[in-house]
Amino acid sequence: MKKRKGFSVVGVVVGVVIVVLLGVATWAIIDGNNKAVNYREYDFNTIIGPNKDNGEIGDHVKGDKDAPVVIIEYADYQCSACASINPRVRKAINELDGKLAVVYRSFLLSYHQNATAAASAAEAAGLQGYWEEYGDKLFEEQSEWYYATASERTELFNKYFAEVTDGKGDLEKFNQDIASEAVSKKVSFDMGMGKRMNLEGTPSFYIDGQLIEWSNKNGGSVTVNGEVVSWTEQQTGEKFVELIKKIVNTKLGNK
Repeated sequence: MKKRKGFSVVGVVVGVVIVVLLGVATWAIIDGNNKAVNYREYDFNTIIGPNKDNGEIGDHVKGDKDAPVVIIEYADYQCSACASINPRVRKAINELDGKLAVVYRSFLLSYHQNATAAASAAEAAGLQGYWEEYGDKLFEEQSEWYYATASERTELFNKYFAEVTDGKGDLEKFNQDIASEAVSKKVSFDMGMGKRMNLEGTPSFYIDGQLIEWSNKNGGSVTVNGEVVSWTEQQTGEKFVELIKKIVNTKLGNK
Protein backbone atom coordinates (compact mmCIF):
# COMPACT_ATOMS: atom_id res chain seq x y z
CA MET A 1 0.00 0.00 0.00
CA LYS A 2 1.11 3.58 -0.62
CA LYS A 3 2.27 5.54 2.40
CA ARG A 4 1.07 9.08 2.68
CA LYS A 5 3.46 12.01 2.73
CA GLY A 6 4.22 13.55 6.08
CA PHE A 7 4.32 10.17 7.83
CA SER A 8 5.27 10.50 11.52
CA VAL A 9 4.94 8.76 14.87
CA VAL A 10 2.46 11.39 16.06
CA GLY A 11 0.47 10.93 12.88
CA VAL A 12 0.35 7.19 13.43
CA VAL A 13 -0.89 7.57 17.01
CA VAL A 14 -3.60 10.05 16.01
CA GLY A 15 -4.57 7.88 13.07
CA VAL A 16 -4.89 4.78 15.23
CA VAL A 17 -7.10 6.62 17.72
CA ILE A 18 -9.37 7.84 14.92
CA VAL A 19 -9.57 4.38 13.39
CA VAL A 20 -10.52 2.83 16.73
CA LEU A 21 -13.20 5.44 17.39
CA LEU A 22 -14.64 5.06 13.90
CA GLY A 23 -14.63 1.30 14.31
CA VAL A 24 -16.50 1.49 17.61
CA ALA A 25 -19.06 3.90 16.13
CA THR A 26 -19.59 1.72 13.09
CA TRP A 27 -20.10 -1.44 15.12
CA ALA A 28 -22.48 0.37 17.49
CA ILE A 29 -24.69 1.41 14.57
CA ILE A 30 -24.54 -2.07 13.05
CA ASP A 31 -25.37 -3.79 16.32
CA GLY A 32 -28.28 -1.41 16.88
CA ASN A 33 -29.75 -2.14 13.46
CA ASN A 34 -29.17 -5.87 13.78
CA LYS A 35 -31.14 -6.17 17.00
CA ALA A 36 -34.28 -5.31 15.06
CA VAL A 37 -33.69 -8.04 12.43
CA ASN A 38 -34.89 -11.63 12.76
CA TYR A 39 -32.20 -13.35 10.71
CA ARG A 40 -33.92 -16.71 11.10
CA GLU A 41 -36.31 -15.54 8.40
CA TYR A 42 -33.54 -15.68 5.80
CA ASP A 43 -31.66 -18.44 4.00
CA PHE A 44 -28.09 -17.17 4.01
CA ASN A 45 -27.09 -19.59 1.23
CA THR A 46 -29.38 -18.16 -1.43
CA ILE A 47 -29.82 -14.83 -3.18
CA ILE A 48 -31.79 -12.56 -0.85
CA GLY A 49 -34.04 -10.00 -2.54
CA PRO A 50 -35.06 -6.51 -1.44
CA ASN A 51 -36.85 -6.44 1.92
CA LYS A 52 -37.58 -4.20 4.88
CA ASP A 53 -34.45 -5.30 6.73
CA ASN A 54 -31.93 -4.58 3.96
CA GLY A 55 -33.34 -1.19 3.02
CA GLU A 56 -35.10 -2.69 -0.01
CA ILE A 57 -31.67 -3.31 -1.56
CA GLY A 58 -31.25 -6.96 -2.46
CA ASP A 59 -28.09 -9.04 -2.77
CA HIS A 60 -25.62 -7.99 -5.44
CA VAL A 61 -24.73 -10.78 -7.85
CA LYS A 62 -21.69 -11.23 -10.04
CA GLY A 63 -22.50 -13.41 -13.02
CA ASP A 64 -25.93 -14.74 -14.01
CA LYS A 65 -28.34 -14.53 -11.07
CA ASP A 66 -30.13 -17.56 -12.54
CA ALA A 67 -26.95 -19.67 -12.61
CA PRO A 68 -27.39 -23.20 -11.19
CA VAL A 69 -24.61 -22.76 -8.59
CA VAL A 70 -24.43 -19.94 -6.03
CA ILE A 71 -21.37 -19.06 -3.97
CA ILE A 72 -21.57 -16.40 -1.24
CA GLU A 73 -18.65 -13.99 -0.84
CA TYR A 74 -18.15 -11.82 2.26
CA ALA A 75 -15.62 -9.07 1.62
CA ASP A 76 -14.43 -5.60 2.59
CA TYR A 77 -13.51 -3.01 -0.05
CA GLN A 78 -10.56 -1.89 2.10
CA CYS A 79 -9.24 -5.45 2.46
CA SER A 80 -6.10 -5.95 0.33
CA ALA A 81 -6.69 -9.70 -0.02
CA CYS A 82 -10.22 -8.97 -1.27
CA ALA A 83 -8.84 -6.60 -3.89
CA SER A 84 -6.29 -9.19 -4.97
CA ILE A 85 -8.80 -12.00 -5.36
CA ASN A 86 -11.52 -9.93 -7.05
CA PRO A 87 -10.22 -10.45 -10.62
CA ARG A 88 -9.84 -14.18 -9.88
CA VAL A 89 -13.50 -14.35 -8.92
CA ARG A 90 -14.38 -12.63 -12.17
CA LYS A 91 -12.20 -15.02 -14.16
CA ALA A 92 -13.82 -18.08 -12.57
CA ILE A 93 -17.29 -16.72 -13.35
CA ASN A 94 -16.36 -16.01 -16.97
CA GLU A 95 -14.71 -19.38 -17.55
CA LEU A 96 -17.68 -21.23 -16.06
CA ASP A 97 -19.86 -19.51 -18.67
CA GLY A 98 -23.19 -19.02 -16.90
CA LYS A 99 -22.84 -21.85 -14.37
CA LEU A 100 -21.86 -19.68 -11.39
CA ALA A 101 -23.36 -16.72 -9.55
CA VAL A 102 -21.31 -15.09 -6.78
CA VAL A 103 -23.29 -13.10 -4.23
CA TYR A 104 -21.28 -10.23 -2.73
CA ARG A 105 -21.99 -9.17 0.86
CA SER A 106 -20.07 -6.54 2.80
CA PHE A 107 -18.29 -7.57 5.97
CA LEU A 108 -16.41 -4.59 7.36
CA LEU A 109 -13.27 -5.09 9.40
CA SER A 110 -13.38 -2.74 12.39
CA TYR A 111 -9.81 -1.47 11.93
CA HIS A 112 -10.47 -0.24 8.37
CA GLN A 113 -11.33 3.43 8.80
CA ASN A 114 -12.71 3.86 5.28
CA ALA A 115 -14.54 0.54 4.95
CA THR A 116 -18.00 1.83 5.87
CA ALA A 117 -17.73 4.79 3.51
CA ALA A 118 -16.52 2.55 0.67
CA ALA A 119 -19.33 0.02 1.13
CA SER A 120 -21.87 2.85 1.33
CA ALA A 121 -20.48 4.43 -1.85
CA ALA A 122 -20.76 1.11 -3.70
CA GLU A 123 -24.37 0.73 -2.56
CA ALA A 124 -25.16 4.30 -3.59
CA ALA A 125 -23.67 3.67 -7.02
CA GLY A 126 -25.76 0.51 -7.18
CA LEU A 127 -28.95 2.51 -6.75
CA GLN A 128 -28.14 4.08 -10.12
CA GLY A 129 -27.22 0.75 -11.72
CA TYR A 130 -23.44 0.87 -11.31
CA TRP A 131 -22.73 -1.37 -8.32
CA GLU A 132 -20.49 -3.83 -10.13
CA GLU A 133 -18.46 -1.22 -11.99
CA TYR A 134 -18.04 0.91 -8.88
CA GLY A 135 -17.05 -2.01 -6.66
CA ASP A 136 -14.41 -3.10 -9.16
CA LYS A 137 -13.12 0.48 -9.27
CA LEU A 138 -12.80 0.61 -5.48
CA PHE A 139 -10.73 -2.56 -5.52
CA GLU A 140 -8.59 -1.41 -8.44
CA GLU A 141 -7.84 1.98 -6.84
CA GLN A 142 -7.70 0.73 -3.24
CA SER A 143 -4.15 1.98 -2.62
CA GLU A 144 -5.23 5.50 -3.63
CA TRP A 145 -8.00 5.86 -1.02
CA TYR A 146 -6.80 3.38 1.63
CA TYR A 147 -5.28 6.05 3.89
CA ALA A 148 -7.43 8.96 2.69
CA THR A 149 -8.94 11.49 5.07
CA ALA A 150 -12.69 12.07 4.96
CA SER A 151 -12.38 15.02 2.58
CA GLU A 152 -9.87 13.25 0.34
CA ARG A 153 -12.06 10.15 0.32
CA THR A 154 -15.12 12.12 -0.76
CA GLU A 155 -13.21 13.70 -3.63
CA LEU A 156 -11.88 10.34 -4.79
CA PHE A 157 -15.19 8.51 -4.47
CA ASN A 158 -16.90 11.25 -6.48
CA LYS A 159 -14.20 10.98 -9.14
CA TYR A 160 -14.68 7.21 -9.36
CA PHE A 161 -18.42 7.67 -9.72
CA ALA A 162 -17.97 10.11 -12.59
CA GLU A 163 -15.56 7.69 -14.27
CA VAL A 164 -17.65 4.51 -14.01
CA THR A 165 -20.82 6.34 -15.12
CA ASP A 166 -18.98 8.17 -17.91
CA GLY A 167 -20.32 11.39 -16.43
CA LYS A 168 -23.93 10.28 -16.84
CA GLY A 169 -24.61 9.54 -13.16
CA ASP A 170 -26.37 11.88 -10.74
CA LEU A 171 -23.55 12.95 -8.42
CA GLU A 172 -25.83 14.83 -6.01
CA LYS A 173 -28.06 11.80 -5.58
CA PHE A 174 -25.00 9.58 -5.19
CA ASN A 175 -23.79 11.63 -2.21
CA GLN A 176 -27.26 11.77 -0.69
CA ASP A 177 -27.66 8.02 -1.01
CA ILE A 178 -24.32 7.34 0.67
CA ALA A 179 -25.75 8.82 3.86
CA SER A 180 -29.26 7.40 3.40
CA GLU A 181 -31.09 5.09 5.79
CA ALA A 182 -31.60 2.53 3.03
CA VAL A 183 -27.88 2.19 2.35
CA SER A 184 -27.10 2.06 6.07
CA LYS A 185 -29.62 -0.75 6.53
CA LYS A 186 -28.19 -2.69 3.59
CA VAL A 187 -24.63 -2.54 4.90
CA SER A 188 -25.81 -3.43 8.41
CA PHE A 189 -27.89 -6.33 7.10
CA ASP A 190 -24.89 -7.80 5.26
CA MET A 191 -22.77 -7.37 8.37
CA GLY A 192 -25.37 -9.08 10.52
CA MET A 193 -25.32 -12.13 8.28
CA GLY A 194 -21.54 -12.27 8.36
CA LYS A 195 -21.48 -12.04 12.13
CA ARG A 196 -23.91 -14.94 12.37
CA MET A 197 -21.61 -16.98 10.12
CA ASN A 198 -18.88 -16.30 12.71
CA LEU A 199 -16.55 -14.92 10.08
CA GLU A 200 -12.95 -14.51 11.13
CA GLY A 201 -11.73 -12.56 8.12
CA THR A 202 -12.19 -11.54 4.52
CA PRO A 203 -12.59 -12.57 1.82
CA SER A 204 -14.66 -15.59 2.88
CA PHE A 205 -16.50 -17.82 0.40
CA TYR A 206 -19.33 -20.26 1.16
CA ILE A 207 -21.12 -22.93 -0.84
CA ASP A 208 -24.15 -24.70 0.63
CA GLY A 209 -23.26 -23.21 4.02
CA GLN A 210 -19.70 -24.61 3.92
CA LEU A 211 -16.63 -22.39 4.16
CA ILE A 212 -14.26 -22.81 1.22
CA GLU A 213 -10.95 -22.65 3.10
CA TRP A 214 -8.92 -21.61 0.04
CA SER A 215 -6.33 -19.64 2.07
CA ASN A 216 -5.60 -22.34 4.67
CA LYS A 217 -2.01 -23.51 4.24
CA ASN A 218 -3.13 -27.03 5.20
CA GLY A 219 -5.93 -27.10 2.64
CA GLY A 220 -9.55 -28.00 3.21
CA SER A 221 -12.61 -29.66 1.73
CA VAL A 222 -16.29 -29.19 0.90
CA THR A 223 -19.00 -31.72 0.05
CA VAL A 224 -21.13 -30.94 -2.99
CA ASN A 225 -23.50 -33.18 -4.90
CA GLY A 226 -22.60 -35.96 -2.47
CA GLU A 227 -18.91 -35.82 -3.37
CA VAL A 228 -15.96 -34.46 -1.40
CA VAL A 229 -13.73 -31.90 -3.09
CA SER A 230 -10.49 -31.56 -1.15
CA TRP A 231 -7.17 -29.73 -1.43
CA THR A 232 -3.98 -29.93 0.60
CA GLU A 233 -2.49 -26.43 0.35
CA GLN A 234 -3.38 -22.78 -0.15
CA GLN A 235 -5.33 -22.14 -3.32
CA THR A 236 -4.12 -18.69 -4.31
CA GLY A 237 -3.78 -17.08 -7.73
CA GLU A 238 -4.76 -19.36 -10.59
CA LYS A 239 -5.18 -22.25 -8.16
CA PHE A 240 -8.16 -20.40 -6.68
CA VAL A 241 -9.78 -20.14 -10.11
CA GLU A 242 -9.28 -23.84 -10.76
CA LEU A 243 -10.59 -24.75 -7.30
CA ILE A 244 -13.81 -22.79 -7.81
CA LYS A 245 -14.28 -24.37 -11.24
CA LYS A 246 -13.74 -27.84 -9.77
CA ILE A 247 -16.25 -27.22 -6.98
CA VAL A 248 -18.88 -25.88 -9.37
CA ASN A 249 -18.45 -28.68 -11.91
CA THR A 250 -18.64 -31.30 -9.12
CA LYS A 251 -21.78 -29.62 -7.80
CA LEU A 252 -23.29 -29.98 -11.29
CA GLY A 253 -22.19 -33.58 -11.62
CA ASN A 254 -19.65 -32.80 -14.34
CA LYS A 255 -16.39 -34.74 -14.40
